[in-house]
Amino acid sequence: MEVNNKCGSNLPKVIWKVEILKVVDVTKSQSEDVNGQVTKVTWRIENFSRIKDKKLYSENFIVDGNKWRILIFPKGNNVNHLSIYLDVADSENLPYGWSRFAGFRFAVIDQIDRTTSIAKDTTHEFKATESDWGFTSFLPLSELKDPKRGYLVDDACLVEAYVSTDISYVLMVQTDSDKHKTEEADCVKAAVDDQKTVSTEPIEITTPAQTQPSCQIVAIEPEDPTEEDIKTFFTSLESELSNSDTVFSKEEAKEALAKLDEALSMTPVDFYDSGKFSSLKQAFKILASFDCSSTTLSAEQKNELLAMEENLKDQVDRAVKAVQDKSRFTEKESIKLTISRNLDLNLIRYKEVESELKQVEQKLAALLAERKGIFQGSKEMKKELEALGKEWAEYEGNAKAAEEEERSVEAEWGRMKDFISSIKGKI
Repeated sequence: MEVNNKCGSNLPKVIWKVEILKVVDVTKSQSEDVNGQVTKVTWRIENFSRIKDKKLYSENFIVDGNKWRILIFPKGNNVNHLSIYLDVADSENLPYGWSRFAGFRFAVIDQIDRTTSIAKDTTHEFKATESDWGFTSFLPLSELKDPKRGYLVDDACLVEAYVSTDISYVLMVQTDSDKHKTEEADCVKAAVDDQKTVSTEPIEITTPAQTQPSCQIVAIEPEDPTEEDIKTFFTSLESELSNSDTVFSKEEAKEALAKLDEALSMTPVDFYDSGKFSSLKQAFKILASFDCSSTTLSAEQKNELLAMEENLKDQVDRAVKAVQDKSRFTEKESIKLTISRNLDLNLIRYKEVESELKQVEQKLAALLAERKGIFQGSKEMKKELEALGKEWAEYEGNAKAAEEEERSVEAEWGRMKDFISSIKGKI
């Protein structure tokens, strides 16, 4: 089923769609091998508010020959946020010591105004002890369910994921123009049938024409400067600034301290998911360079403040790992309970089968005994029959002679009777 959308073409409603986006860096010569691929997954989750399960897995999809899937917690993974992760779909079947790297980006689409969609990206080396990774506090549930926002339209949530083994390709896909983002949202919103589509044809990512709006979901190639140029520039700039003798004022120190206070007012996990750690580097730099002689801070307090950057990062990493370990334990605990219940049921059925088997064995023993008795009785009767067969001629001859004897006796008996009758009158 297809319907007309506002852009003038027919698009199916997207419930599950996989696209292989071909990334072409036109700033390089054609002889250079600079093309790459990003797998884009679009997952439309309908009847979202009626989902009862704690967690929900998407279908599997392939990136560079490896199986992945999206894992979401619709009601949050022990937090009041939508939780979303990238999961290695076949982790339990992989060989010992396996690992794989991926850069990925998740987005929950505002289906009314795509420019206000929520997106976060990260990279991770997946392994047996960390087979899923992502964002525990991706989007507050209050915002997700806010009817003024477009995250739930007709009780459907639209999730996008960009996954690649090269992070630079994922970053290139983020450069879509706001105008075309909005057009894409309009097209997705207009698609209303339940067809599931999978696209495996490469889509070359080129700069969209500004004169002809299109409903095709496209990403634009990076313009000058290249991603490598940008990274090199800011890495060099950071190094230069860190080595400079910049003097910061007391007011700047207070602002930096306020930023730290704001960060610490969050939970460690929420702070990690907010992605604000990089913004605190400047605050730590200000506090490290600030002349504390004009304050009442003790030397011990200043030293602790200067050491806090590394400590804060360490605490956040520990908290995130703790949440993930608890989540993994909860998952394994559920599996353990399920297995235990199944074992109990198997034990009950085993006892039932044992009882039924004993009854069958008893009945079988009785039938075998009856069969043996029938066999022995028949064998005796057959022997008796065979013995009679051997003497049968003699018995048959005696019977014929007996018949003759009976006739002879009967004749003599009649003669005597007649004789007596004849002499009655003479005596």
